[in-house]
Amino acid sequence: MFQLYFLIFLYYIYYIIWGSCGLMVREEHLHQKMSENGALPRRGKVLTVDTMNVNVKKVDYAVRGPIVQRAVQIEKELKEGVKKPFEEVIKANIGDAHAMGQQPITFFRQVMALCTYPLLLDDNKFPEDAKNRARRILQSCGGNSIGAYTTSQGIDCVRHDVANYIQRRDVGILSDPDNIYLTTGASDGIVTILKLLTAGEGRTRTGVMISIPQYPLYSASIAELGAVQVNYYLNEEKCWSLDISELQRSLQAAREHCNPSVLCIINPGNPTGQVQSRQCIEDVIQFAAKENLFLMADEVYQDNVYAEGCEFHSFKKVLFEMGPEYSSKVELASFHSTSKCYMGECGFRGGYMEVINMDPEVKAQLTKLVSVRLCPPAPGQALMDLVVNSPQPGEPSHQTFMKERTDILSALAEKAKLTEQILNTVPGISCNPVQGAMYSFPRITLPERAINEAKAKGQAPDMFYCMKLLEETGICLVPGSGFGQREGTYHFRMTILPPTDKLMILLNKLKEFHQKFTQQYS
Repeated sequence: MFQLYFLIFLYYIYYIIWGSCGLMVREEHLHQKMSENGALPRRGKVLTVDTMNVNVKKVDYAVRGPIVQRAVQIEKELKEGVKKPFEEVIKANIGDAHAMGQQPITFFRQVMALCTYPLLLDDNKFPEDAKNRARRILQSCGGNSIGAYTTSQGIDCVRHDVANYIQRRDVGILSDPDNIYLTTGASDGIVTILKLLTAGEGRTRTGVMISIPQYPLYSASIAELGAVQVNYYLNEEKCWSLDISELQRSLQAAREHCNPSVLCIINPGNPTGQVQSRQCIEDVIQFAAKENLFLMADEVYQDNVYAEGCEFHSFKKVLFEMGPEYSSKVELASFHSTSKCYMGECGFRGGYMEVINMDPEVKAQLTKLVSVRLCPPAPGQALMDLVVNSPQPGEPSHQTFMKERTDILSALAEKAKLTEQILNTVPGISCNPVQGAMYSFPRITLPERAINEAKAKGQAPDMFYCMKLLEETGICLVPGSGFGQREGTYHFRMTILPPTDKLMILLNKLKEFHQKFTQQYS
């Protein structure tokens, strides 16, 4: 009897397994048929270039674009022993001072070392003013550690120091620490303000007026946020000056298809290296007041002024000196950074923005927005504090600090002049004076054959030129088309940051290449 029950049990198990397998086969067959008939979607990637955010696809950032990517490949090839007509790649594509060999300011690195490893506060190798700065910063951090989160707007004592710095710079014009927001480099502040300003759809979409040539952060951010880029052209024939008549033309044309409500100014200029006169700044402020525009002043190169007769004037200072008619009305956000000037501390990502005449309710929204990212990097905030609270006369580090600062700025001034002089000796290259910032933006004349060959390859002519320059000489520059330029003109941007001996090599190689290129395509 037991055997009979056992056989029935086995048969039952077999029936269940066979039935299940058969059902699975039939379901798979049915699923396949339905997929073929379009009843069920085929499984694939959720995120594809067709389903991703369309605004991201519009973003372009020439400073780290295809030429730079190719330069990195070439560096790898050189390390692997691939033979090239040069021994190294000279990257003059980006304003990264330390990568170009500039040495850090001693005092800054001493304080940062102390903040990062406080046990060094007992080491007598560090000067007392460095220790005092470090103690003050650490006492303002949670747990006396630079590794703790800070308040979203930034460390309180640093914001007070920034406000005091602005008051000294602007000769007594008051600055409220509550209007100061510490940021992850100036770029973070610029993008944050643009987020607040971007609104509307169709013809009501926010239009953002930017200079052409421009720094690609602006065009990229405008594209990402879905705002409308409104171009106004700088006058190359007048040393990249800004004409109010051009601003008016640009504004009127833009009002046909969007709502231009933001005017961005970079002073000193990037990529063009011009320094705006006080009169020009007054004209811009009057224009913004008349047309009800929000002003964004990118002033990260405020210490980088080289040309005789040129001087940096902050937009805030000029605004308040123009009187209450303007200082009580015009909305302004200005930006500064640890990355440029004489500091060159790009990797710390330190910066600040000051907002003027911002609606209190909007300001509350700004504070909320920055709180979403918790806080800017604490080391960047600490470094920003050292920039605005540097060693003063009578302190142990003052003499060394001033010598290092002066040497760096003097060397940049010499290289600015050298770049202009040498480039202007090359037939087919025209370079305006580099009045400030860290770049030259020369105009190049290209033969018709080169232009046609570039177009046949689907490249902008100055991209074609810069790519050939890289492949033949190892020099990495950025084509002017990545910054914007008038139709039919061609340029490139190069930094003046390489050491003088390397800059001379770069300029002479560039001179030889341009002559050879012109001859080849004539």
